[in-house]
Order: sequence, then structure tokens, then C-alpha cells
Amino acid sequence: MKSKFILHSNYPPSGDQPEAIARLIDGIEQGATHQTLKGVTGSGKTFTVANIIHRLKRPTIILAHNKTLAAQLYSEMKHFFPENAVEFFVSYYDYYQPEVYLPGSDRFIRKDSAINEQLERLRLSTTKALIERRDVIVVASVSSVYGLGDPEAYRSLQVHLQLGQEVDIDLLIAQLERLQYSRCSRTIKRATFLVRDQAIDIFPADSEHRSLTVEFSGSHIAKLYWVDAISGDKLDDIEQYLVSPKTLYSVSIEQVELACKQIMTDMERQVEQLNSENRFTEAARLYERTLADVEQLTTQGYCSGIENYGSYLNQRDPSLPPTTLFDYLPKDGLLFIDESHVMIPQISAMYKSDQSRKSTLIDFGFRLPSAKNNRPLSFAEFEGIKPQTIFVSATPGHYELEKSQSRVFKQIIRPTGLLDPEIEIRPSANSIEDLFNEIKLRNQRNERTLVTTLTKKSAENLNNHLAAKGIKVSYLHSDVKTNDRIETVNALRAGTYDVLIGINLLREGLDIPEASLVAVLDADHAGFLRSEQALIQIIGRAARNQHGKAILYADKMTPAMKRAIDDSESRRADQIEYNRLNSIVPSSSGRKLDKSQNDGQPSVDVSERGQDRVGFCESLAELCQLITAKEKELISLVDSSNLEDAKRVREQLVLLYRQFIYM
Repeated sequence: MKSKFILHSNYPPSGDQPEAIARLIDGIEQGATHQTLKGVTGSGKTFTVANIIHRLKRPTIILAHNKTLAAQLYSEMKHFFPENAVEFFVSYYDYYQPEVYLPGSDRFIRKDSAINEQLERLRLSTTKALIERRDVIVVASVSSVYGLGDPEAYRSLQVHLQLGQEVDIDLLIAQLERLQYSRCSRTIKRATFLVRDQAIDIFPADSEHRSLTVEFSGSHIAKLYWVDAISGDKLDDIEQYLVSPKTLYSVSIEQVELACKQIMTDMERQVEQLNSENRFTEAARLYERTLADVEQLTTQGYCSGIENYGSYLNQRDPSLPPTTLFDYLPKDGLLFIDESHVMIPQISAMYKSDQSRKSTLIDFGFRLPSAKNNRPLSFAEFEGIKPQTIFVSATPGHYELEKSQSRVFKQIIRPTGLLDPEIEIRPSANSIEDLFNEIKLRNQRNERTLVTTLTKKSAENLNNHLAAKGIKVSYLHSDVKTNDRIETVNALRAGTYDVLIGINLLREGLDIPEASLVAVLDADHAGFLRSEQALIQIIGRAARNQHGKAILYADKMTPAMKRAIDDSESRRADQIEYNRLNSIVPSSSGRKLDKSQNDGQPSVDVSERGQDRVGFCESLAELCQLITAKEKELISLVDSSNLEDAKRVREQLVLLYRQFIYM
């Protein structure tokens, strides 16, 4: 089945987006494994990504380094592709404390977690979509490189229901129970089912608010239809459906029985080894813990910490990399790594941290050696499994630049005509009072202020100081829960707050057009938080407002400050010249708070856009050929420095893109 990714937008690519799109698509089609889109904040990087997906029509994973950024990208992609399967795959824990043993204090910290059922449902929806269809875009976090259940095992457990199908109702009930669905008296919860006279109501684990009714005529399925799980109203009739397991670790009864035998065999071997080393406490501990897990697995098909037995349950060779979300992605899929300068180091750190913690647990009898098999991919394994990749960042790191080599494409022109913010350096003395005065000026214009500090304590102290002066202020740091972060940012945009204070969470990805001032305290402090990359990212938060300005409070000019300022001023000069040549007047980003809008594009209303594509198949091929030819011509003209003709061809491309979007 051919994928259809239909992009919804009233605006075609503009600025230097057409050239970036053309070059990146050209690279993918030529087989380039790594490319980099180096785009400034607000230049429409997300819109460029959406256009590439739209054109190439391949299943895609977009990686984001935190849940806040992932949620924003998910919202934007849902807006761009309302007719496609846009999915969200992040850790389903609101809170997670892994089990840890601290030998120095002989202290064992048990695993503690709080599962967010909505995030768990979205993860199940993701794997189901990747198995069943190709028009899938997944926005995912680093959770995507952790071990999952095997896709083949997952697929084999799915229960297929189709109109006219002959069904043994008792067998169907047994199959649902094997998927860990619970039989109940009312189907108002996910992963439950209700047996009625000549009908079964099923609430799929990946469904948000609909249950499925299966009506029988004798031993055959007579009707299949969706029902609103709350009101009970009948919704759509359907012809077939695949009921998926409750969890990604679901396996068959036979697999559980085989796994338990292997677990007991390995446990006895490890206990014998510990006893031979006179480590009797550790041996007894391992025996008791493993036996309890096996008993729970045997009786319930599940146990706390089941992920530690993943290699047994999946019968996967431990020497192979773990099964992850990337195993669900078709081989011709694409990968975009957003804010890659942060995401790449994050992926690289996962494996070593996990293995170190597990080694201690194993050494002291808390887990079998096989627990190490439940792990994230090592970075080398990630490199080996990832598909064709495009790094997306305003400040790509050494790894991305080295991998991409000559395929690094800049995007510095903002569709709104906005410029890089003005940058001013002010002394640290009386910085708080000076900042207070600047905040009052922004408040008079109904604009917002972002402030970055170096520590949580200083963020909280500044928050209290400003609040005492009557400023509506809040702060973000790592102790603030993900959902609360999103609510705080939205509250800032809505005017509930005038000022938002942060440490490192105000750097990447936040889209706050109302913020006209970014203030950086202790800008001349040496270290990661005031590196060139960090300063460029922080300053960029003010680039979505026509009055954008950054104030760096510092007593000396550090090398990092100088490089960041020089880069920004160089881009600003290019942007001013582009606006002059194209008669563009800068205007603040129009992204409305109550809609998900594209990165750097004006506000879009797509409510009238439907699925009417009259003549789509007849003219699309010809149009695609023309666009491809123009893209190649544009690349050739730019490479030969024929900028006047390149500008003309780019304008032609914009018109072709517009036609393509509306077909």
C-alpha cells in the first residue's frame, strides 16, 4: 500500500526553505545516510521537515530530547497531517525511580513509578500504527532506544475480527485474556471486555474513548461497530479490526512457560556461583526474588519488573541488540533528530549509565545477569539500526557535522521576516534592578520576558524577588513535572505570567512568540550553561518577536559570548539584506495559543481543508517531475553562484509547492 502524507497548510515554503527542502530530498533520494538542517530559531525547520515527509511519503520517526519539546512537535505534526497517523512515543512514567543498590551504605532503593495511562495508550497506538499502516509519523523521546516487546510476537498475538468470520466465542474470550484484557461488568476502562448475549464489547488498549461491539449471528460475526465508551452512542460501522495486546511485553502462554523454565535454570546456576564464593546473603536474596517473580509470571503472565526477563520472553539472542521502536519502523523509514546537539549526547549516555546500575544489582544478588539484556541501545547499535537520518539544529555538534560532511544546509531566513534579536551587554552590578525596569517596559507592550540563571536556588530567589515587586512570574527547572512545564509555558503566553525564569529548560524548541526579551544572568560564567551553543539557543528564544532583544549581563567578554554574538550579527545582516531585496517588513510570529502551528510560519486556519482531491492521481506525477527538475536546477544555479537566476527559480518553486499542497 502506497503511503499518502497530505500536508495541510495555507502557506508554501518561502525564504530559504525551498532550497533546503530540495537539497535534503535530493540527498535522501541519492542514498545519503546523514544530512544536517542548520536552521535558526523561527526559520521554519519543522515546516521544512513536514514538507520533506509530504514529498517522500515514508514512515518517519522524529526524535526530541524532552517531553515538552516532543509534545510541541507532536501537536504541530498533528496540525500538518490530520489525515495521517501522527503518534506520540515517550516514557509512560510521570515519575520513575529505578531500583538501585548502594553498596557503601548497604541501601537498596526499590523501583518506584507512576504510570501515565494516557502516555501508555499513545505508546500502544504507536506500535499498532507502525505494524498496520505506512502513513505514520512518530514523535518520540529517548525512550525509543529502550527495549520493547518483539514486533513479531506482538503481531502474532493480535486478534483479527472481520464481518462474516466464524468465531468460537469461548476461544475469543481466552484470546482476549491472553492479551491481558480483563473481563468486567461494564466496559468503561481500556483493556477490558464485557460478554453479553450474542455480543462482546471490547475497549481496545490503544483506544482513547471508543469501545468496539462485536455482534454474533450464531457462530459468525454479524456486526462490528464503534461505540462512545461514555455515552453508549453507536458511532461508525467497520468491516474488520485487529485487537492488540494490553502491553508491549505481552507474550503467549507457551512463551511464558518456556521462559520460566529458563529463568529457574539460570537462577540456580547463579545461586550456586554465589554460594561457591561464600556470598550466602546474596544467593538467598536472588533465590527468593526470582522465585516470587516466576510464580507471578506463571499465574498472571506478568510480574513487576517483567522487562528484566525480556530476553527470556522474546527468546532473543542476548548477544543481539535489544528490540526497540526502530524495529517497528519499516526499512525505508526516515529519522529526523530534532535539537540533535542535545539528543545525540543523550542517546550516547543511556547505555553506560544503565549497565553500571545493573552490574551492581547483579553483583549483590538483586537481579540475574540477564537483567543486563533489558537495556537501551548502545550508541554503536543505534548507529547500526537507524535509517536515513537528518539532523535538525541551530547549533549542530561535531558528530552531526562530521557525519553529514558536505551535506549541511543552512536555513537562516525566517518566513515572517523576523531578524535575529539585537544583543546588548550590560554590567552585572545592579542587574536585578535593571532587569526589573526592562520587564516593566515589556509589560506595557503586553510582551513577555524570559530569564536564565545558573542554579535552581538563584531561579527561585529571583522568582520570589520579582513576585514581591508585583511581577507575575514563574520558573521552570528539572523538578517541575512535564505536564506542569507545558501548562506554565501556555500560562506565560496567555498572560497569566509576565516572566518565566529557567536554567537550561529555556534553551531548545520553546515557541513563545510573545517573548520579546531574553535576559541572561552571569553570561560570562565559564561552563556548559554559558557555552557558545547554549548562548545561541537562549538568545534565539527572542527571535519570534519583532521587538526581540537579548541582554547579556556580564563584566567581561568571553570567547563563547563573542562567537555567539558574531554569528548572530552576521545572520542578522543577511536577514536585513534579504528583507530589503524582497520588500519584507518583519512581523511577530502569528502562532496562536489555541492551535498547533508550524515552526516559524504565520497562523494557519485549516478547518475548511478536507479530503477532496479531485484529479489528484492524474496530475500529481507530472507536477512532481516538474518540482524535481526545478529543485535540481536551483541547486545547480546556487552551486555555480548564479544567484539572480537562482532567485527566479526559487520563486517558481514556491508557486509549484503551493500548487502541490492544494492538489
